[in-house]
Amino acid sequence: MTEFHHISVLLDECMEGLNIKPDGIYVDGTLGGAGHSSEIVKRLTTGRLIGIDRDTVALTAAGERLAPYADRVTLVHSNFCEIAQVLKDLKINGVDGILLDLGVSSPQLDDGSRGFSYMADAPLDMRMNGEDTLTAHDVVNTWSQEELKRILYDYGEERFAPQIAAAICRRRAEKPIETTLELVDVIRGAMPAVALREKQHPAKRSFQAIRIAVNDELGSVERVMKDAIPCLNPGGRLAVITFHSLEDRIVKSAMADAAKGCTCPPSFPVCVCGKKPRVKLVTRKPITASDAELIRNPRARSAKLRICEKL
Repeated sequence: MTEFHHISVLLDECMEGLNIKPDGIYVDGTLGGAGHSSEIVKRLTTGRLIGIDRDTVALTAAGERLAPYADRVTLVHSNFCEIAQVLKDLKINGVDGILLDLGVSSPQLDDGSRGFSYMADAPLDMRMNGEDTLTAHDVVNTWSQEELKRILYDYGEERFAPQIAAAICRRRAEKPIETTLELVDVIRGAMPAVALREKQHPAKRSFQAIRIAVNDELGSVERVMKDAIPCLNPGGRLAVITFHSLEDRIVKSAMADAAKGCTCPPSFPVCVCGKKPRVKLVTRKPITASDAELIRNPRARSAKLRICEKL
């Protein structure tokens, strides 16, 4: 089997939250190693699972893991934000559940050769889809100092963004920054000694920021939150797992907006906007990992699950 092992986060909570019907149609928009998908498909009889992933390595591994259920599984190489087009191409008018497990998967992080990790030396890549053209090398070596500072602040919440952006530009003026550990060296050199003594790796926030920029992760989340709800049948559920506050903010806001009815000012005697709620919130507050799960999988610590149901 292809080496793509991933511990699925909040697995039981997702299965319960999706409220799976044996004859339903479900989409796993972030297929990964098919941990969530294999549990969904076990619950189907005449139903169907559509698995989407932008990573061909993940798709190959998922295909092997889901082979016993091939008669009820369709795998698609695409970005989850293209969900409406994927379903249109498959001539599916509505689905009964959509699961999105956002962020980078453990095998992508752990495969040093792909350039996601600040712990292993590799070419600066960070593409989730190897067919995409933009790489971390492009971002680090060609984006302006101002743009680098912006993404480090906005996507990495890195308080030393100005210093790091300036240091990157100074180093690349001498020669291009080619590898992950070269970049780590630049980041370390830009940070004060007190920051280097923190428990968290000094490059963690910067690598997160660059990865998000390379893969347009936040843009993809915004697009899928706009397009996913219309793809649901009445009673269908959208379950989204996020791993950092920027994603969670987008998901929370989109679900709250879809659950809102009339937006007329309170002073209006009657509604003139005609806006009706499109979903009801299944989770008012996000579901987080149990203590038992955190012992098994410390990476679940930052995971938040939000669920809504189409009206």
